[in-house]
Amino acid sequence: MSDAVITEKTIVIRGRKVVGGVAEGEALVTRDRISGWGGIDPRTGTVIETRHELRGQSFAGKVLVFPGAKGSSGWSAMFHMTRLMNSAPAAFLFNEMTTKMALGAVVTHSPSMTDFERDPLECIATGDWVRVDADRGVIEITKKNNASGDRS
Repeated sequence: MSDAVITEKTIVIRGRKVVGGVAEGEALVTRDRISGWGGIDPRTGTVIETRHELRGQSFAGKVLVFPGAKGSSGWSAMFHMTRLMNSAPAAFLFNEMTTKMALGAVVTHSPSMTDFERDPLECIATGDWVRVDADRGVIEITKKNNASGDRS
């Protein structure tokens, strides 16, 4: 299958595992890359970068959907601190694999995926419920506008 599968309630996208595991949660989506050093507060998981569209929002416990990392190699250290302070994302979904992104995913221990058959930035909106099964390479998206509100 080369495209996402759409059922009445769920969109399914396949991709490649970076860090294994299964997690689910509310999506937090940005088309902006995220800076680690000086761009996030690791105590709260809040984006603090001045001109970032997510400034003031926390990714703690959420499925973070974004293009990838920007900035220095301090990126992975800042995201490692989010894990130590219990403010890490539940999972990472990102389009551009770099060494800092890979290391950040590994030290955060959050299930992470990349190399998708369809761009998750086109399919997932902030507030959607997302289940990431990185071991199987599958993302299941339940749109937030689901009329029944049922997320099972």
